[in-house]
Amino acid sequence: MFVVLHLRVVSPADRTEAVCRALDEYDGVTNVVVLTGAARRPVGDVVLCDVNRETANQVLDVFDSLGVSVRGSVTAERIDLSLSRNTAFSASSDDSEAVVWQEFRQRVVELSRLNWSFLAFLVIAVLIAAIGIMQDSSILIVGAMVLGPEFGPIAALCLAVMRGRIGGAWTALRTLLVGYLTAMLVTLVATWLLSLPGWVDSEWLDVSGRATEFILKPDRWSFTVALLAGVAGVLSLTSDKSSALVGVFISVTTVPAAAYAALAAALSHWDEVGPSMLQLGLNLTGMCVSGLITLFVLRAVWGHAGLGSRIGRAHSRGMGT
Repeated sequence: MFVVLHLRVVSPADRTEAVCRALDEYDGVTNVVVLTGAARRPVGDVVLCDVNRETANQVLDVFDSLGVSVRGSVTAERIDLSLSRNTAFSASSDDSEAVVWQEFRQRVVELSRLNWSFLAFLVIAVLIAAIGIMQDSSILIVGAMVLGPEFGPIAALCLAVMRGRIGGAWTALRTLLVGYLTAMLVTLVATWLLSLPGWVDSEWLDVSGRATEFILKPDRWSFTVALLAGVAGVLSLTSDKSSALVGVFISVTTVPAAAYAALAAALSHWDEVGPSMLQLGLNLTGMCVSGLITLFVLRAVWGHAGLGSRIGRAHSRGMGT
């Protein structure tokens, strides 16, 4: 199965011929349509085409070199169904796994923005995890892990480190730090307030045999799972496997660890704060390390598709990651 991207290019009139000549050079491009003078804002011609994923990086690279993305615009969308006997897409045997780096970069940048939505999802996830810990409910713990939005900044951090972009790395790291500190502070204050009327009992954390005790036991297996989750998360974002990304959220113990640390601090269980924070740090580090290694491997595999020049120019235009 080939994954097709539909490109809509608004090209300055003096660049349209060069754009069409470039598209003619690639076997992975078909259904090329030119609408002369159709664009009004910005003024220019409209060029439509369908491109397989493996060719997409090269085509986008050419558009950048022609200045189309500066003087005009380039829009890409995934085509879920394409019925044609055209053999233009037969050049690649595994096109669906090709990495479109610009798509990946924009996706992780969007997921890693420090905004109210990110903070709200993370705060709610940690609060649900805290309730799950107090009620010893594995279902609530899993629900909180799915809701956590933290892998976006982790992927953005990995990409920025791979490209040597200190600014982008700091932006992603700041999102993680501010997000977790905010969520833990809200959980701590909420726990303390609920303990005043007796809704929360500090003895709940003293009960032995609890299903959530694994949070306090960071070990080599915790790190191993985090490493595997980092690989799966990056692959899910680069190959558009959203269901795999949900699996990443379920597998790691970041949100429950943050919730347990906040609960322990609010209920004066200071000896449990350290192990919880260690679990959180271990999982975040494992995902960052394996995610970075995965990106290096993907760059080696798909490096011929314009990764270096494409992402480099994107950074130079101040995109940040």
